[in-house]
Amino acid sequence: MLKLTKKADYGLMALKYLAEHPEFLAQSAKDIADAYGIPAQLLAKILQRLTKTGLLRSHAGMNGGYALSRDPRQISAFEVIHAIDGPLFITSCTKGAKACDLTPNCTIKEPLARVNETISGVLKSISIYDLADHEPQSARATGPPAKALVTLTV
Repeated sequence: MLKLTKKADYGLMALKYLAEHPEFLAQSAKDIADAYGIPAQLLAKILQRLTKTGLLRSHAGMNGGYALSRDPRQISAFEVIHAIDGPLFITSCTKGAKACDLTPNCTIKEPLARVNETISGVLKSISIYDLADHEPQSARATGPPAKALVTLTV
């Protein structure tokens, strides 16, 4: 089963939150963590990684925190997942040029590579804006936010 890591899930949730709250110049890791029930220390590390890869900007000081570095329409789910987990591979045989011992008889490497490319394409087509709730804050239902962000059927 193909499944996102918790870190990638939390990263997507954090960027979704930032996209839903454009009225704030920056949000603290604690505010985002509290909104979703995510461990604050873990989220802080994820946000730092996303800042290092250029998907977020960090602001120091009293009103500091994190903000999207680009318009949410220009940040893909693929970029977030790649920044946190690295390259997406559904099997180890698609990871590079080094052939395994079964290469001469393998009949699944190429089909699985196409599946991997399809999944990557779908994730590249989903923007953070697509994940965000676009209703005004006052019109949103109260209660805990949904945790499932991306479902892939292969």
